[in-house]
Order: sequence, then structure tokens, then C-alpha cells
Amino acid sequence: QVQVVESGGGLVQPGGSLRLSCATSGRFFSINAMGWYRQAPGKQRELVASSTSGGNTNYVDSVKGRFTIYRDNAKKMVYLQMNSLKPEDTAVYYCNAGVKLYYNSNYYSTYWGQGTQVTVSS
Repeated sequence: QVQVVESGGGLVQPGGSLRLSCATSGRFFSINAMGWYRQAPGKQRELVASSTSGGNTNYVDSVKGRFTIYRDNAKKMVYLQMNSLKPEDTAVYYCNAGVKLYYNSNYYSTYWGQGTQVTVSS
């Protein structure tokens, strides 16, 4: 069983900052890609940022220059530092992890957290 748990959401004023954390735990062999997604009311879930195990990162255009994803592989955690927040960043943010369950697995299983609410408002 693999668990993915996000934390760090909350209410922040426009221009403020938040850092989201995502912890993975359970029995698995390794983690490949980890990412942050968000879903605003009435909208589809979108990829915000992702990071491979090798450190390659990718961002949606709307957050480039403001958000930074980084990982602590030893702690099996991924973070999302969000600066210069805007009202349009308001959403539930979800963490996603691609996990290799066994050393001889030839595919990665995807696990999701329960989400954490980020609200940007004055």
C-alpha cells in the first residue's frame, strides 16, 4: 500500500507565498516522476509542475518564474514553492507519484494524494 499525503495549503493574499509538501510512504521499490496538479471549481485538473527522479522539471506556462518544484529523494518528498500568488492560482492542489512497486516491475503505478486547498484572496 502506498500513501501520498499533501500539506501546506491555506489562505494567502495576492502576491504572497506558500510551500506545499507531499510525503510518500508505504512499501515500494522506487519513485520516478512526481508532480503537482490543481483543479479549480468548474475546471479540469491540470498539471502544474513535475519532476523526474533525475531532476528534470516541467511547468505549466502560467506558473513559470513563480513556482518551483523540488524533491528530497532521501525523504521521498516533493515540494512546491509558490511565490507571487494570484487569485487564479486558487484551486485544490494534488500530489502525484509514479511508483515502481517491485524491483522487477516493468511499469510505474500512479498514486494520488487527497488534495490541499490553496485560496488566494484579499
